[in-house]
Amino acid sequence: MYFLISETGETVTARAGYRVIPDYGFHDHPKIDVLIVVGGVHTDEMDKPQVIDWISRQAQKLTIVASVCTGAFLLAQAKVIQSQKVTTHWEDIADLRSLFPSLEVIEGVRWVDEGQLLTSGGISAGIDMSLHLLSKLYGDALAEKTARQMEFAWTKKLMIVVDD
Repeated sequence: MYFLISETGETVTARAGYRVIPDYGFHDHPKIDVLIVVGGVHTDEMDKPQVIDWISRQAQKLTIVASVCTGAFLLAQAKVIQSQKVTTHWEDIADLRSLFPSLEVIEGVRWVDEGQLLTSGGISAGIDMSLHLLSKLYGDALAEKTARQMEFAWTKKLMIVVDD
């Protein structure tokens, strides 16, 4: 089952007025196996203890945690990532390094796979990472079929996979 969660469960207004309608809030969502923390303008969210605490608590129970773009900042703020290899959007690499110097921030890759932790660059890199995640969980055939259905040219290279 796939679903969206927001802090309150109410509609979230993103950039350019785009509205995201979540299925649940922090208070009433079903069990999560895989959490994907999205990016965007993240600075206000980093200062919300309820958001950071929720991410931290959820990550302790999860099989896999992933982030797209600046979602890596929220994972780092929640101490879900502390010293791992990670990536983010190219415009935010310097800030991630500066704010979280213990992280090994990798440039020039679309995503990084650290086993139970995946991070990606911007939006299309997040799609590549998500297809990689699908492949990891359900096999290459389903990931390739999904990419084909989306008419998306899945970039499988430009990444780092760290063996456990």
